[in-house]
Amino acid sequence: MNEPTRKSLGVINPNDKVQQLRNAFAEDAPARGAGDPLGVAPASKPSQQVVQDQIISALRTVYDPEIPVNVYDLGLIYAIDVADDNAVKITMTLTAPGCPVAGQIVADVETKVENVDAVKSCTVDLVFEPSWTKERMSEAALLELGLI
Repeated sequence: MNEPTRKSLGVINPNDKVQQLRNAFAEDAPARGAGDPLGVAPASKPSQQVVQDQIISALRTVYDPEIPVNVYDLGLIYAIDVADDNAVKITMTLTAPGCPVAGQIVADVETKVENVDAVKSCTVDLVFEPSWTKERMSEAALLELGLI
């Protein structure tokens, strides 16, 4: 008896396709680089100015509970230093050295700044020299408090 003739239907053996993909992936590995198994490029590091702007936005969400203006526009932030590794140091003051909520404000500044995606860590240096004066306030803060 004659055996029936088998006709190829053009179906690819799934095992062959998997092996082809493995081979292609292995050939491509040096182009992707170590630590990047899926070929996804790492997100680019934001510029220092972008990080600084994000920090300022975060600081504008921190309020002295006794004054309805954020600490940045009040002029309580003297310096924002961002290191190359995005560790942040904030130098700030308070409206008065005996501020009863000083610890809460400092902790809130640290927490809000550390919640910025690009920030690695935040430390706050609380200073009282130079003394804070209303001249350090932004125009928006002066307007909000009815001082202009």
